[in-house]
Amino acid sequence: MKILVLNGPNLNFLGIREKEIYGNQDYNYLLQLLKEKAKACQIELEVYQNNSEGALIDRIQQAYHEKVNGIVINPGAYTHYSYAIRDALSSLVCPIIEVHISNIHKREEFRHTSVTAPVCTGQIVGLGIPGYLLAIDALLQILNAG
Repeated sequence: MKILVLNGPNLNFLGIREKEIYGNQDYNYLLQLLKEKAKACQIELEVYQNNSEGALIDRIQQAYHEKVNGIVINPGAYTHYSYAIRDALSSLVCPIIEVHISNIHKREEFRHTSVTAPVCTGQIVGLGIPGYLLAIDALLQILNAG
């Protein structure tokens, strides 16, 4: 079973950017946590981060051709305005969980709307980096039920 974790712009700056919102743990901490989760769940897990919208779309389209079993995505700021990423996600036939480290619904007004969430299976917000682990658990539950 293969799960793809996609991270959008500035996620590679975890632990550097706005620590009061995103915490002190850095991107390498997230990668290590995900690696340990994959090992514990005996799944293949790939993590991909890019600051470019086009590169993220290319990776989503590649995931379609690879027939990945599930996707966890944190589109970053693209969440709020990238109809192109939304359209790419809507082409997939696997479950998709959108994750946000902060609670986007308690932040600036422009962050309250996710254009990508309607094409996702579910959304996890405001639970910090552990939200990624919950998203993987949710995907596994969905995939194992089907």
